[in-house]
Amino acid sequence: MKEINLPKVIFGTSGLGNLYVALPDEAKRAIVAESVRCSPKPAVFDSAGKYGAGLALESLGKSLKQLNVNPSDVLISNKLGWLRTELKTAEPTFEPGVWRNLKYDAVQRISYEGILECYEQGDELLGDYRAELVSVHDPDEYLAAAKDELERAQRYLDILEAYRALKELKQDGKVKGIGVGSKDWQIVKKIAHDVKLDWVMIANSMTIHNHPRELVEFMQELEKQGTQIINSAVFNGGFLTGSDYYNYRLTDPIKDKGLYHWREQFYQLCSDHQIKPADACVAFGLNAPGVNSIALNTTNPDRVSQNVALASLKIPTQFWIEMKQCGLVDESYASAYL
Repeated sequence: MKEINLPKVIFGTSGLGNLYVALPDEAKRAIVAESVRCSPKPAVFDSAGKYGAGLALESLGKSLKQLNVNPSDVLISNKLGWLRTELKTAEPTFEPGVWRNLKYDAVQRISYEGILECYEQGDELLGDYRAELVSVHDPDEYLAAAKDELERAQRYLDILEAYRALKELKQDGKVKGIGVGSKDWQIVKKIAHDVKLDWVMIANSMTIHNHPRELVEFMQELEKQGTQIINSAVFNGGFLTGSDYYNYRLTDPIKDKGLYHWREQFYQLCSDHQIKPADACVAFGLNAPGVNSIALNTTNPDRVSQNVALASLKIPTQFWIEMKQCGLVDESYASAYL
């Protein structure tokens, strides 16, 4: 994927799929317009059939068309593996309580045929636009649903078959790059050892709050191989910037006392140095080993330009020194990345 130079900031589209809040079409269009305006061309959008059961893809394609954006001025990543289906229950069966006002449900389809079906449906939803970066979405969830080790082994073969389909799409010139999107970096590592990937998206895993040493070593390995890394969900699902959700799970101030204590100390240190918590989170996530880009979401059009500006911010060294001294950043984490 050497011909693709990813910008520092990639625009996540879960908000276009009504994550946590149902946005009006005008707001979605304004977010897309600002994203295109603020980014070097092509503007890169990260989407998925899972986001709002295809609503994010649909809203993205519709907004781009209404804005008369040239298809060559955007690069769309579609994480494949979830297929839009009819809604037969009061609310969608996937990730209940997270998405708002959806008219469809989604089911996981990870196999050779299933992934091609997701790819074709995704491009239909995008309308005049198409996804040129593709990946298998949530392979960790697919494996976790196995009843026993035998079924888990079969499910992993399904994942490899899905990648066989993606490889064919690339060979046929229909897509430019193949990757993976997963919340469990160890599954990313397993797949990366079995499949030639152009890029990986690491979600919820390499953040200012959570940065395991083994993950750092794996990211250094990817960097040596020339595999591009996109860091996503650097706010741990919004918790680090004030939300009650940590990695999409509603927290409990009593049961999750440790999380809240960490956040209080982090906020105090940010206040002492007059640094916004979001700025520190983005700086940490973007400077992690091998990271080319960071994916940022917003449901506010006015935040887009601010998000892009975050990528250029410099955080004083003294702040990182004190983060380590307070035990908020692992003391073994290399200062070269801070």
